[in-house]
Amino acid sequence: MGKWIVCSHPKPHSQLRLLCFPHAGGSARIFHDWPELLPSTVEVCAVELPGRGKRLFETPYTSIDSLIPVLGPALVPFLDIPFACFGHSLGARIAFEVCRWLQQTVQLTPLHLWTAAARAPHLPPDRPPIHGLSNANFIVELRQYNGTPESVLKNPEMMELMLPMLKADFSLLETYQYRSDTSLTCPVTCFWGEQDEIAKQVDVAAWRKHTSKFTLEAVPGDHFFINHPMFPQRLLSQLIKLIPTAEN
Repeated sequence: MGKWIVCSHPKPHSQLRLLCFPHAGGSARIFHDWPELLPSTVEVCAVELPGRGKRLFETPYTSIDSLIPVLGPALVPFLDIPFACFGHSLGARIAFEVCRWLQQTVQLTPLHLWTAAARAPHLPPDRPPIHGLSNANFIVELRQYNGTPESVLKNPEMMELMLPMLKADFSLLETYQYRSDTSLTCPVTCFWGEQDEIAKQVDVAAWRKHTSKFTLEAVPGDHFFINHPMFPQRLLSQLIKLIPTAEN
């Protein structure tokens, strides 16, 4: 399906497509099992950025401003049926900008945007940037996010392979500059983890600025509550409700 999209379970007769955007350091594989929770009418397409997965040896992007003009057009061919978007953490920021690009440039709008563990895009950074730190100091800071297994952090060979991608992803997030523009016309639902110390409730709730149809939902867990087996079921049960809309 092209280098930008991974579809682990193609569904030729789908009536609705979900575009999934992973967190910093994540790949399309995060969403590999999601299609098994959905009917044959819904297809999951995971975005694969350079520097990971099947694109491991490609140079990763370090700026959202340079990423979106390339990613946006690459996704358009997959939007031939009704679609929705989901993004976790950094993925939410990228999904937001993709949705704005689609709305403004090709007049396409998702049926819904879901975000998880993501501060609202217009908020200023609340942490010092870490993407420019030495490798050793970067790993110290990365450990605070609780998203990379300790066995990986302590594996020099694996970290040497992953660090360029991880630093690039943090650069995407930390160099991002929000530009005020028209609000999204689609509904937005934001999930926040009740034990998340990175994306706190008040900062997730601030997404309401970007749509007239906003919902905030609490879920158990920390910044990586997406890894809990129950979370995909909760999200995808909402997605299934869009199928009648897609059929129309």
